[in-house]
This record gives sequence, C-alpha cells and structure tokens, in this order.
Amino acid sequence: MKKNLFLLLIFTFCNQLAFSQKESTILSIKKAEKPTVIDKNIYGHFAEHLGRCIYGGFFVGDTSKIPNTNGVRNDIISALKELKIPNLRWPGGCFADTYHWKDGVGPKEKRPTIVNTWWGGVTEDNSFGTHDFLNLCEELGAQPYLSGNVGSGTVQELADWVQYTNFSGKSPMSDLRKENGRTEPWKVKFWGIGNEAWGCGGNMTPEYYAGEYRKFATFMSDWENTGGLTRIASGANGSDYNWTEVLMKNIPINMLGGVGVHHYAVINWSKKGDAVDFNEDGYFKTMTSALKMEEYVTKHAAIMDKYDPEKKVAMMVDEWGAWYEVEKGSNPGFLYQQNTMRDAVLAGSTLNIFNNHADRVRMANLAQCVNVLQAVILTDKAKMILTPTYHIMKMYRVHQDAELLPIDFKSPEYTYEGNTLPAISASASKDKSGLVHVSLVNIDAKKENKIEINLAELGLKNVTATILTSKKLQDYNSFDKPNAIEPKEFKGFKNSKGKLEVTIPAFSVVVLEGK
Repeated sequence: MKKNLFLLLIFTFCNQLAFSQKESTILSIKKAEKPTVIDKNIYGHFAEHLGRCIYGGFFVGDTSKIPNTNGVRNDIISALKELKIPNLRWPGGCFADTYHWKDGVGPKEKRPTIVNTWWGGVTEDNSFGTHDFLNLCEELGAQPYLSGNVGSGTVQELADWVQYTNFSGKSPMSDLRKENGRTEPWKVKFWGIGNEAWGCGGNMTPEYYAGEYRKFATFMSDWENTGGLTRIASGANGSDYNWTEVLMKNIPINMLGGVGVHHYAVINWSKKGDAVDFNEDGYFKTMTSALKMEEYVTKHAAIMDKYDPEKKVAMMVDEWGAWYEVEKGSNPGFLYQQNTMRDAVLAGSTLNIFNNHADRVRMANLAQCVNVLQAVILTDKAKMILTPTYHIMKMYRVHQDAELLPIDFKSPEYTYEGNTLPAISASASKDKSGLVHVSLVNIDAKKENKIEINLAELGLKNVTATILTSKKLQDYNSFDKPNAIEPKEFKGFKNSKGKLEVTIPAFSVVVLEGK
C-alpha cells in the first residue's frame, strides 16, 4: 500500500511538472533579415480644445501663480520631456473643423471668441493659438502636427496657415507672422487635412472626401512638395476598410504622406462603463475592444500594400485609447476620466501592436494628453499627477527609433466565461547603443504567466527589468496618493544557460533590458 502511494505521488509530481512546463510560453527573438525602425512618432500625443486639456490643463495664462512658461505649466512641460514626446497633434479632433487659425494670432485682447459646439458648448477666448502651440512644441522638442480645417474652412485658409508657419521669405502671411512677434518660421512638417471626415468633419463619403483631399493638398505645396510636408488624410473609423480602399485608389501616392486610422476601446457607446468602478466583465470587454487594434491595423495595412507595395505612405493611428463614462459630477462634454491599471495594460498591449507593425505604422497619437480620456497627466488647480498610462509611455520610450526585433510565440489564453483573449503581448527592439528591450504585457486578470526567452541568438548576458503593477486592476493614482502606482525594479526572472525565465504577474507590464 505504501509503495503504491509512493508511486502515485511520484506520478502526480511528474504530471504537475509536465503541466508546469507546458504552461511556460516559449518566446523567440531573432535578428531581422530586413531592418525596420520603430518610428519614434508612434509615441505621439494629442491635445484638443476639449474640456480641460488646453484651458485649465496645459494653459493657465502667464499671470497664473502656477509656475509657467508663456502661460503653459512648467510641471507639464517637464513631465512630457521625460517621455521624450516626439509629436503633439492640435487643435483637434472634431474641434479642428470649426477652428479658424487667424482668430488665434495677434494681440490676445483683440481676438474674437469661439463657442466650442462639440465639447460642452463653452465659450473660448482664443488666447491659446498658433504661436502658443508651436512655441510649446519647440520647448518640448516635439514635432507639431496641425489638423487643418476642411469641414468649415477653405483651401485658401489652410494654404495661408502653411505659409504663415513655414515660409521664410517675404509674403503676406510671413509678414503677418513677423508682425505678431515671430521672425523665423517653425517649419511644420505634419499636416492633417481635416479630421474624421466621415463624421464630425463633414459626414462625407470616402469618394467625396478623396476629391476634397486632392484639392486641399494641391494648394498646400508645389508640384514636388519641396517644403517636405507630410500631408495626412483623414482616415477610417475602426473597421471601415472601404474608406481606406477608396482613398488609396483615388489619391495619387505622391500626394499622400499618411492615412489615418481611429480606434477607441469602448464597451458600448451608449453605456461605456465606469473608469474605476468596474468588474472583470467590464475589464474583459474593454480589452476585447482594445485588442481589435491588431485586426484593424493588419487589414488596413493589407489594403495599403495593394496600392503602395513600397510602403511610402504611412499609417497614422492618430487617435487611440480607452473611452469610459465621465467622472461623476464632471461636465459630460469634457470627457474627464480616471486612469487605472486597466489602462496601463491596454496601453502596453496597443503599443506592442504598433511596434510589431512598424513597417507601416509610423505615427500614433494617444487620446488625450491632459485631463481628457486616457490622459497621461491629470490636473486639479495647482496639483498634477502622472497616470499609470504615463508610466507605460515612459517605460516604452526605449523603443523610440530602435530597430524592431521579430518575435515568435504562441500566447497562453486569458479565459473569462467561456471567451478567450491572448493573455500575453510582446515586442522587442535593439537601440543604437546595442541595448535590447523586450516589453511584455500580461492582461490576465487573475493568473501569472511564465515566459521563456532564448537569449543565445542575441548574445545577451546581463538583464535588468522594470515592472508596473498593483494589487487591484481598479487601482489608480489620485491627488491624495499620486504615487500609488509607479514603475519598480522587477526581479521575477532568472537567467540560466542562455534562457531567460520570466514570471509575469497578472495585469502587469514588464520591460526587460539586456546587453
């Protein structure tokens, strides 16, 4: 009897060991046959005249007691510099197609007001305009991305804006710029020709918009586009593949620098759910929506490949992020929401998708930068906090302009009520100094996952790591506890005989660094 019991224990132990080994996911990282660089502009941001993003967020005015540079908060400038923010999109969004740039230049006291009909019906005084934004971008070391008004603007208006910001010689618009205190042009490269033309930008058909795009784009530059402008078409909403097809078919490639794609992770547009008070059901549905990005990017890229096999035209995912109900007691039109560990794993997973599609995706803009939707920064008067999403963007900044390293693995499943999602996402890169970085996300709400990485081919020996995690998915940084969630050193791995064994906790993000 004792012998049988002993054999049974040995059998059980072996089965458990075998099961444990099966549970470990093998992840292979290889050197690319054809190098692809992860464009730093994938880590871009978005600042719309919406709620407290600009006024009461970035911009407090130069008479404010809050430390500022020309009216822009110094703490926000410092925080965004830490992210190495590569570009910033402005002034919208839906607001862009109601914005007339000439109302926002010249003496502030003489500027007309505007009613922000899209976002809360508030009246703005145009005190934050072209000079304020472009000077902010200079201070940040970021490329400005200006969204032109196609919906209610004119071709001449957009052409004048280009001349105002970019022309160094003598002209009516460069003379006006100099009168307004700026001698040298800013040389703005990225220009959006309208925004969401299928919706708030004019409710256009793709065929009609393609014609409008060609007209506006024609008068922004000369035949050869000697100004080097990257003209970006208002792209598809989610899975509207016909929109991309029509644009790629009807707009000459030499007139097209980029095509946009917008996708928000939303549970249900009529009942979006709470940003903090959510259960696993809400979490699973949000992640299901967020991970649709892989499908959308893949299928839009396939259409672009058909018309542009040399990949001259970039895909610009210039609006992405999570969208929930506004915080209780806040203005419904201001889209102010908190930011939890759910948003952190969502951001990490999405950035991994963009990294792995870097051959086509060359810009993306998280919506939005301050106090709106999946913001990296929240403010309350003089107070400022950095959200979990901010920390992900900071951890992932190591991928900016690094060489993409192809990875191969089969993810374990995250199962909830009979439905499944891939639990693990990953991307890897090698920077110019030779450092290799691997970003890993485990979205499973309950289970840790084990990853085994073969380091032999890359010749890595010394590995360090950083992790972002917390006790609960619903945890967030508050104004009372601003540092509740922040990156920490991670030691949940061991390096043995050229293999790195990583145990990544539930709902956490890990970035490994090796040399």
